[in-house]
Amino acid sequence: MQRLLITGANGTIGRFLVERMAREDRLLRLLDLGFDEGVEPGPRTELVPGSADELEVVAAACAGVDAVVHMGGIAGEAPWDDVLRVNVHGTWCVLEAAHRAGVPRVVLASSNHAAGMHGRHEAPAGGLPADVVARPDTYYGWSKAALEQLGRLYADRCGLDVVALRIGHCSAEPAGVRALSNWLSPDDAARLVEAAVATGARGYRQVWGISRNTRRWLSLAEGEEIGFSPVDDAEVFAERVLAEAGGPGDPGDPELELVGGDFHDEPLGGRG
Repeated sequence: MQRLLITGANGTIGRFLVERMAREDRLLRLLDLGFDEGVEPGPRTELVPGSADELEVVAAACAGVDAVVHMGGIAGEAPWDDVLRVNVHGTWCVLEAAHRAGVPRVVLASSNHAAGMHGRHEAPAGGLPADVVARPDTYYGWSKAALEQLGRLYADRCGLDVVALRIGHCSAEPAGVRALSNWLSPDDAARLVEAAVATGARGYRQVWGISRNTRRWLSLAEGEEIGFSPVDDAEVFAERVLAEAGGPGDPGDPELELVGGDFHDEPLGGRG
């Protein structure tokens, strides 16, 4: 039986994955600070209350697993000390714990905000490559760029196979015009993680986490190299989204021009 550890399992994307990745020949070990009512342990589900930024907790949770899917962390701009502790130190805890436990593969939830200051005008015909150099737009984006570099370090120095997912707008439906290009559906999120866990690719890989959106301008090529074939398209929601927004918006608007949208205007450290 395959054993997967999912950190941040009670978060939005974590819950999407848990609902879609359960199967008869797999045990899901779920780690988070707490769990919603109705989430129960069972023959193929183990619950581990705790924080991913505590090495001892993660090390114990890594025992006997085949791969770690690290979804835990702060998912938006926050004070420096918080993103450093949760997103950076937490990622180190996961990678170090996996290395000590002999877990061969780690999947890391990065973010489009690690490259948030890149613009649409930079994208070639096939889309902006997933391995484009980091240009974070916030402390949060910087923490995800640091997460990627920690993943590469542990791949190069410790032999871990690491896939970093630069996730776009992951929600049940796209919210806003920008999301029509960078939406990741819940079903495609599960397909992405399944591919990252199953791929035979060695070393460090970095891919965009987006669906097969008609309006996308981020590359799908790197995801396809690890077996990720997204199915969904935000275009089915376009009529509603554009109507609610009052139109397609100004193409020169940084919210539509930049990978990270309006995060470039977010005060560093949040609004207090």
